[in-house]
Amino acid sequence: MLFFTSVFLLLLLFSTAIDFYLDQRQMRAVLTHRGSVPERFAAQVSLASHQKAADYTLAKIKLGIWSGLYGLSLLLAWTLGGGLDALDTWLSSWQLSGLNTGVLFLLVFAVISSLLELPFSLYSTFSVEQRFGFNKMTMGLLLSDMLKQGALMLVIGAPLIWVVLWLMGSAGGVWWLWAWLVWTGFSILMMWAYPTFIAPMFNKFEPMPDGELKTAIEGLLQRCGFESNGLFVMDGSKRSSHGNAYFTGFGQSKRIVFFDTLLKQLTTDETLAVLAHELGHFRRNHVKKRMLLMFSMSLAGFALLGWLSQQMWFYAGLGVTVPSNYMLLMLFMLVMPVFTFALSPLMSMYSRKHEFEADDYAKEHAQAEDLISALVKMYDDNAATLTPDDWYSAWHDSHPPAPVRVAHLETKS
Repeated sequence: MLFFTSVFLLLLLFSTAIDFYLDQRQMRAVLTHRGSVPERFAAQVSLASHQKAADYTLAKIKLGIWSGLYGLSLLLAWTLGGGLDALDTWLSSWQLSGLNTGVLFLLVFAVISSLLELPFSLYSTFSVEQRFGFNKMTMGLLLSDMLKQGALMLVIGAPLIWVVLWLMGSAGGVWWLWAWLVWTGFSILMMWAYPTFIAPMFNKFEPMPDGELKTAIEGLLQRCGFESNGLFVMDGSKRSSHGNAYFTGFGQSKRIVFFDTLLKQLTTDETLAVLAHELGHFRRNHVKKRMLLMFSMSLAGFALLGWLSQQMWFYAGLGVTVPSNYMLLMLFMLVMPVFTFALSPLMSMYSRKHEFEADDYAKEHAQAEDLISALVKMYDDNAATLTPDDWYSAWHDSHPPAPVRVAHLETKS
C-alpha cells in the first residue's frame, strides 16, 4: 500500500513538474518574440494582432497553471484526503441497493466536481475570453447549457453506468470484456446520435444556402468522391468568435459543419482548401484509425480494471477503506491520467502526422496558397501564437505549429 501510494505521489509530482517546466518554456518563447512578427507572416499579420496573440497565450497559460494546481489539490483531497470515503459513507447511509448506490455515487461526484471546477470555467469565459474579445456567452446561456448537460447525464449517463456496474457484479471474471463491448457499442451509437440529436440541443444547424460557395463545395466533394448527409452552418458566434469547421458522424450520418464565424473570415477558395484538408482526414482513413486506437486503448483499460478489481492495495493506496465496484471505476478515472501522462507526446505526434497527411491531400485538390492563406487568417482571428516553444508544442499540440505547418505546405509534393 505504502509503495503504491509513493509511486502515485512521485508520478503526480513528476507530471506536475514537467507541465510547469513546459509552461515556462512556452511563456519565455512567446515573450521573447512578442516584439516582432515572424518574417514569414509579417505581410499578413499586424504587430498589434501578433502581440494580442502573445498576451492571449500568456493569459491562458497562467490560468492553466493555477487551474492545474487546483485540480491537483482536488485529486489529493478526493483520494488520500478521504473525500471519496466521506461521500461513500454519506450515500451508503441512505440504505439503497449496492447498484443504485453506485450509480448515485458516480452522478453525485460528477455534479460536485462540476461545481468545484465552475469558478475557473467562469473566469476563463467571462474574464480571459471576454478581455480578448472572443466571448459571446451570457450567464443565461451558460446556465441553460449546464441544465441540458445535466439532463443528458441523467438520461444517457445514468443507464450506461447502471449497465456497467451490473456487469461488474453479475458477469463473472470476464465482466471487463462485456463492459468493454457495451462501451464500444455506446461510443458508436453516440457517433451517430451526436450530430443528429445532441448537438442541435446546443446550437442551431442550418443547411448551407444555395450560392457560389455551396456550388463550389459540392463540386469539390464530387471530385473527391465524398458523400455526406448535408452541408451545415452552425451558429458558433452564439458562444464565441473563434472559427472552425469539422466533420461529424459516420456512415449515412456524416455531416460537414462550418462555423458561421469561419465563413465570414474566408474567401470561397480558402474555404475549399480548408474543406479539402478535412476531406483528407476521411480519405486517409484517419477517422477509422483513431476509432481503432480508441477502442484498443479502452480494451486495455477495461482489462486493467478487471485485474485491479482484485487488488486491495489499489484501493487502500489511494485512501479508500471500503472497496466496491463503483469506487474502482471512480479511482480509475481519477488517477489514470497521472499514470498515462507520458503518452501525451506520443498521441500528439500521432495526431500531427495525420494533420500533415491531410495537408498533403489538400494540396492535391486545392491550392496550397489558399490553405496557407486560410490558416494564417485563422491563426490571426483566433489569436493563436506564431512562435510556440518547440518542446511545449511537441508535448501538447495536436496540430503542427504555424511555422512548421506553413513550411510543409510550401514544399513541393
